[in-house]
Amino acid sequence: MTEQLRLMAVHAHPDDESSKGAATMAKYVSEGVDVLVATCTGGERGSILNPKLQGDTYIEEHIHEVRKKEMDEAREILGVKQEWLGFVDSGLPEGDPLPPLPEGCFALQDVDEAAGALVKLIREFRPHVITTYDENGGYPHPDHIMTHKISMVAFDAAGDPEKYPGTGEPWQPLKLYYNQGFNRPRTVALHEALLERGLESPYGEWLERWKSFQKRERTLTTYVPCADFFEIRDKALIAHRTQIDPDGGWFRVPMEIQKEVWPTEEYELARSLVDTSLPEDDLFAGIRNN
Repeated sequence: MTEQLRLMAVHAHPDDESSKGAATMAKYVSEGVDVLVATCTGGERGSILNPKLQGDTYIEEHIHEVRKKEMDEAREILGVKQEWLGFVDSGLPEGDPLPPLPEGCFALQDVDEAAGALVKLIREFRPHVITTYDENGGYPHPDHIMTHKISMVAFDAAGDPEKYPGTGEPWQPLKLYYNQGFNRPRTVALHEALLERGLESPYGEWLERWKSFQKRERTLTTYVPCADFFEIRDKALIAHRTQIDPDGGWFRVPMEIQKEVWPTEEYELARSLVDTSLPEDDLFAGIRNN
């Protein structure tokens, strides 16, 4: 392939791009790939998860602007482009029974109508590969599930000249992947490696929850080597300072152990219009040589 390769990562909120596939994106940027993050919502209803910033009145009253600035910083760190699709954060319903979702939020939009914004962006950017979430959203946040739904519609519709007229010239992406970086094999490997070295593991509770939920194992098809970019990934995530505690569990596993034990980020190939053989080590497998 002679033209520049292009990758689009579709995410629900600012900070998702830095916790899911960030090292992969940084790796591809370093290789000259054009990478665009499509952020569906502004994260307006996200809780302030960093205990050091909780109770800050300015942040609470200006959370939309604060999260936008955090996204700008993370984007610069990763070296990617980024566009907002403009939907309103649905929040994460909590309680029993769960409260209704807020009127006008992303998760309550008509799927086909909402997909039009993503189709327009696909036709403008013309990605060869798209990454998104699986049908469970990676975890069952309504915005993550909605992100999956519009991604699937847009992948199929963007190349059809009869769909979404007025949103640009048709463009058909060639592959679509689900982010599967939070997978059981990786978690077990890191957990056991920490215990073998006499270190405390932050993954014990995760693994217990996996048992209780009887979570179906996903099919990991693609392992992208990107250990050299784990530091960039972490730096981008810490830029979302309202959403992450730099002293929290995310960062308790020594970097040298992460790189040695599990030096890849994982994906599940959901759609492919090119021939490829599994497992892969490249999201562009089957595209680069066509």
